[in-house]
This record gives sequence, structure tokens and C-alpha cells, in this order.
Amino acid sequence: MSSRIAVGIVGGSGFYELLDDAAEVAVATPYGETSAPIVVGEISGRAVGFLPRHGRQHELPPHRINYRANLWALAELGATDVILPCAAGSLRPDVIPGHFVIADQVVDRTRNRVDTFYDGSPTTHVSFADPYDAELRQVATDTARALDIAVHDRGTIVVIEGPRFSTRAESRFYSAMGWDVINMTQYPEVVLARELQMAAVNISLITDYDAGLEDDPDVPPVSKDRVVEVFNANNAKLRELLFAMVPRLPLSPDRPALHALDGAQF
Repeated sequence: MSSRIAVGIVGGSGFYELLDDAAEVAVATPYGETSAPIVVGEISGRAVGFLPRHGRQHELPPHRINYRANLWALAELGATDVILPCAAGSLRPDVIPGHFVIADQVVDRTRNRVDTFYDGSPTTHVSFADPYDAELRQVATDTARALDIAVHDRGTIVVIEGPRFSTRAESRFYSAMGWDVINMTQYPEVVLARELQMAAVNISLITDYDAGLEDDPDVPPVSKDRVVEVFNANNAKLRELLFAMVPRLPLSPDRPALHALDGAQF
């Protein structure tokens, strides 16, 4: 089996067995080790590489993930498109646990993460006004709706440093800013993909309401058992969505992300 891929999938918590009849590929990178070897296989004839961002046993907390190595390795194997699913909390009462959100914007609230491949010459400023690829988002949304998965076709995801969760005050602030969901890993994944000229799409799996919503009388309280239940159900739905979505990806060659370095270097 060839180790070349067209699509990379960076998986999240508890979702480490995506592809059947696949092979592990270790990729040496200039940035150190990836979170785990990349599992390379096929979905409906399309070559896919899956990488568990937290490691095989969820041993890597969000602030210790080697994001640069992970994204560089997928690009090295040939990926032009990356799918970045993640577990996320809701900042809005109408974004209900069990729903999916196909984010169109990201807000970075991290502090200590290396978020560029360009630390020196050539000075490089990539365009990042629209972090996620419009074609990939449309395919994800249409496929989810065809599968009768409750999905929001846009939303802003705010990324916090972690590993702790937000205080109620922080959570209320994020909600007041008009942001929709909260997570700890989408940044710098998505900007590193852009610097590598890969198109990216996020699928946020909503597992709970964030702390600032939990004492809202209109929002039901969330228990640990309920979070685990929703999380496991979301993983099953995500697998179904990905296996239906990947064969439909257009992989068009003229999308902006695939030419992100054009005119970006000085």
C-alpha cells in the first residue's frame, strides 16, 4: 500500500480507530515526533491519513501537542486537505450537546504555543481572514444533513490554552463576545495547515454547555455521565459522517488555502 494520501484527519479524544485494514506510517519531521504514527488507509478509494492529536492513549494534553510536527507530517505524505474534528463546549443555549458545528471562524486565546513555521527569513504573512475552506464546509454540512445529523453550518470557535476549563466569568465573556463554541486544540492546527497550503475544515462535536451557561435556568445542568454519553454518541456519528463525506470532497485545485504563500513572503 502506498503511504501517499490526499486527505488528512486529525482526530480527537477517544477516536483512535478510524480506518480498517490500514497501516501505520512513522514520519520523521524537522519539528520532532508526531503525536503518534499516522494510520494510512482508504475510504471509498480515496487515500486518507489519520493522526490522533492527543496520542494513542490520550497522553498528550492540549498544550503539549506537537502541532507543527503533526501538520507537517500530513503535508509530507501529500495531504492537500485536512479535516480537524474536535470535542467542544457550547457557548449558546441553541447549540445543544449532540449537535455538530462546522466552524467558519476561529479566535485564538492560547498563550504558549508555537503557531508558525516561519520564525525567520523569509518573513511570511499568510492571509487568514477565512480560516476554514468554504468547499469543505459545504460538503461537511450537506453530508451531515443528508445523514440527519443536527448541524450548524457556521460558528466561531474560541480556543483556550487549557488544560483547565474556563471559569464562569470567562465563559460568560466568550458568550457575550458572540462566539459559539469553545475548544483547546483548533489553534494552532488550522493556521499551521494554512502555512502548509492545506485546506482545512473543522467539525465541532458538542458534548456539553460551557461553565457560564450551566447556571442559566433555561439550560439543563450537565452531568459527567451525560457528557460521556453524548461524547460516545458523537464519535459514532462522526465516523458515519467522515466515511460519507470523504468520497464527496471536491479537492478543487484553485481554492485560496492551496495558494496561501503566493505573495505572502517578503
